[in-house]
Amino acid sequence: MPKKITLNLADSDITYFPDFLQCTKATQYFTFLRNTVPWQQDEIKVYGKVYQQPRLTAFFSSNSKPYRYSNITMHPHQFGKELLEIKHKLESETNIKFNSCLLNLYRDGRDSNGWHSDDEKELGQHPTIASISLGQERPFHLRHKKDKSRKHKIFLEHGSLLLMKGETQHYWHHQLPKTAKPIKERINLTFRVIN
Repeated sequence: MPKKITLNLADSDITYFPDFLQCTKATQYFTFLRNTVPWQQDEIKVYGKVYQQPRLTAFFSSNSKPYRYSNITMHPHQFGKELLEIKHKLESETNIKFNSCLLNLYRDGRDSNGWHSDDEKELGQHPTIASISLGQERPFHLRHKKDKSRKHKIFLEHGSLLLMKGETQHYWHHQLPKTAKPIKERINLTFRVIN
């Protein structure tokens, strides 16, 4: 098992593996996925206004079930060889069987993901989210839903895995904020179990 760091946050079960993927392999996966995934940009509605989602996404699954979040319905592509390699490594290290993966492509610092929880009903009562980062390191913010003074920030490195389990999604929001700094692209693979 790679090196792991347990985040000591109340009402959560979060573990960070900084070197889940070896650097060269992570770079190979980044290049392949960046160039071959059928990325799309969906529209989202916020307070009655429609905006382009500030990132590109793609959804892969081992079944044909769509995934719905924020009034967006994503229809799955079938896992290819490279994503299956990552999925099998993830499953062997965590002992959890995942059946889907939502990919996010953050093209620069203007691409972001606002405060939210991965708590859609299709994810079950205690969702497990396994988030693998490829490319540019970005800060990941956590904020307790009931006590907003309880916050945490962690930098998600190239080839890392952040594993969120148990009651984490019930009690914590997370976000990937915008930055004005000139930064490179990042791909985020969020493996999950959709019922």
